Formats: sequence, C-alpha cells, structure tokens
Amino acid sequence: MRNSLVRLGNITIVGLKSIARNKMRSLLTALGVVIGVACVIVSVAIGAGVAASVSEMINSLGSNFIMIMPGASTQGGARIFSGSSTLTEEDAAAIARECSAVAYVSPSLRTAGQVVAGELNWSTQVFGVGIDWPSIRAWNIKDGAFFSDGDVRSGSKVAVLGTTVADNLFPNGDAIGSIIRVKNVPFRVVGVLEKKGGSMMGSDQDDMIVAPWTTVQKRLLGQQKLGMIIVSAASADQVQEAQDQIDALLRQRHRIPPGGDTDFMMRSQEEIAQANAQQVQLMRNLLLGIAIVSLFVGGIGIMNIMLVSVTERTREIGIRMAIGARGRHVLLQFLFEAVTLSVLGGLLGVLFGIGVAKGIGKVAHWPIVISPTAIVVAFAVAATVGIFFGFYPARKASRLDPIDALRYE
Repeated sequence: MRNSLVRLGNITIVGLKSIARNKMRSLLTALGVVIGVACVIVSVAIGAGVAASVSEMINSLGSNFIMIMPGASTQGGARIFSGSSTLTEEDAAAIARECSAVAYVSPSLRTAGQVVAGELNWSTQVFGVGIDWPSIRAWNIKDGAFFSDGDVRSGSKVAVLGTTVADNLFPNGDAIGSIIRVKNVPFRVVGVLEKKGGSMMGSDQDDMIVAPWTTVQKRLLGQQKLGMIIVSAASADQVQEAQDQIDALLRQRHRIPPGGDTDFMMRSQEEIAQANAQQVQLMRNLLLGIAIVSLFVGGIGIMNIMLVSVTERTREIGIRMAIGARGRHVLLQFLFEAVTLSVLGGLLGVLFGIGVAKGIGKVAHWPIVISPTAIVVAFAVAATVGIFFGFYPARKASRLDPIDALRYE
C-alpha cells in the first residue's frame, strides 16, 4: 500500500515537472479545451437566458391568452390570405355570450401614427380594445384609470398610454388629464399602464396607446371589421375547450360547413410557447454543436502533443523501465499528464466562459443565465477528453521496448 502511494506521488511530481518544463506548449495544448469548455458554458448560458426571456414574454401576453385573427379564404379553388377581415363586433359579442370556457373577450384594432402633445411628438402604435383588455393581458394601471364601458359604447376620445409613450410625451409625469392628438384627433389621457417590457419579437410593449375600439374604428380607421379578437380562457385547463367552442361558433356564424376551410385562425399562448421553444432548442443545439466540435479539436491537440512528448522522452522512458518501472506505471504517467492538461484547460475554460457570457450579456443586453450544471458537465467532459485522447499516447509509451528506448537518439 505504501509503495503504491509513493509511486503515485512520484508519478504526480514527475508529471507536474514535465508540464511546468514546457509552460507555453502546455498552455497551447490546453487552449483547445479552454475554448471548448468556454463555448459550452456560453452557449448554455445564452440558451437558458433566451428560454427564460421567451417564457417571461409569453407569460406577459396575459392569462390563458387566445388570439382570433383573419385567416385565408378560397378563391377559384385556391387558398389565399385575402388581407381583409371577416371578424365583426357581433362575433366578439357572441363569443362572450355563448362560449362558457371563455372568461374575457375584447375586440381589437391597430393603427400607427404620430402622436403630438404640446411641443413634443412621438411615433407609436394605437390599439383599439374593449374594457376586458387589462384582464386578458394581465396588465395593470400605474396612474389614473382604464376607460369605461360607457366610453366604448359612446366612442369617447379617451386614451391610456404605455410608459414609453408617457415618458416621451410627458417627461414631467403630468400625463393624466392632458390632451394628445393622434392623426389630428384629440384624445384625453385617462391612465398610464404599468411597465411591461419587451415582446417576443424584441419590440417595446410599452410603446403603445390603447383607446376604445369603437373610437379607433370610427375616428382613426374608418372601417367596419375588426382586426382581431382576443380572449382569455376561464382557466389554463380550459384553453383547448375555449378554442373548440370558438371554432364551432364562428363556423356557424360565418356559414362554414363541417370540414370546410375557415376564414379565421386561432393561436393560443401554449402554441406560441411551443413554437418559440422549438426555435430556442434549435439555437441551443447549434451552439452546443459548435462547443462539442471545439472540445473534439482540443482533444486532438492534446493527443498530438502527447505523442510528440512520447517521442521526445523515449530515452527517459527507457531509463525508467531499466530501473524497474513497469508498463502500467509509464501509462499512468502520461495519462496523468494528459488529464492534468485537460483539467487545467477545463478550469480556465470555466472562468473564461463565465466572463465571456457576462460580457455578452452586458454589451449586447442579452439575457444570460449561468448554469451550475453546465459548468460541472463541461468540466467533467474536459477531464473525459483528457482520458480519451491521452490514452493512445500513454499506451504507446507503455509498450516501448526498454532496449530500443535506451538506444534512441
């Protein structure tokens, strides 16, 4: 037992001296592993950050959110997107009245324009919505109040501002009660929304104005149809039931036969989440693929350098075998050096990867989540790379003939 410990200590000391004797070569050998481990940590950090951000943004859509949008129509036997809506105020009212799995319903229209307040102006989007809109979007009022059902029925010229619009038009915070002009139509500000943040597409959700849909429809757009109907299911378990009820109702109202192509389409919060999850997973796989290639290249680098080391130290190996060292001792010696280089590269890679990930997050303003699991796995893979790619050179060294090794020049 004691002899084994002494031998192990000698292997460790000789291995560390060999690595220290060629500092630059050892560092360059470990560089491939450093880059590979860093790539793993950065890719996982970016992927996890994006996934968390997407999840947060999808949740920001609202509670059990479902969008009903204009769909394609059949003309001359061909399915095309007509660009015109068949959704009406009556459709929204029927959904609220007849679909038991639906909790809230709001008509929706959208337009864009320059908004003027005194000497300041701002280009933004204006959404026409109903009184259920804050409940559907889970969006609270920071200042003032939301408009009333009476405002919707009468088409009152009132508006609620997103925080971005409020900050740019009223930097002193005196938005409530002020008059703004949208396409030369005056609106009285009755409320300011809480800050929501970015959307799934990267746009600013707070850069918007909401007003009664009847006002937007008549005063700003001059159209009869709705751009969209948004609803909230009564619970998360009833989202699919709500979609089925809406589909059956609108088919009946739009006189679409069973199995026929609809002139509307629906997207639920869950469907949006699944689509984005697939995109995030694709990005993760791409980044991890790059990291694996980097680790593989780093492993080949270790194997090449260890083979060179075996050639350079052939006489040393012959002398050690001549004084009693066995093949397994030589194998352990070179395997120890390969693993040490990999572990050193892994440690440097972890530090480098964390630094790069945080730097990317700070410079590019990307969401970054450093995963302890990714760090442990990357470090373990680095050690495995050392064992895998270091075994062949170590095995070659252990099989050298002592007589030939001593004669080697």
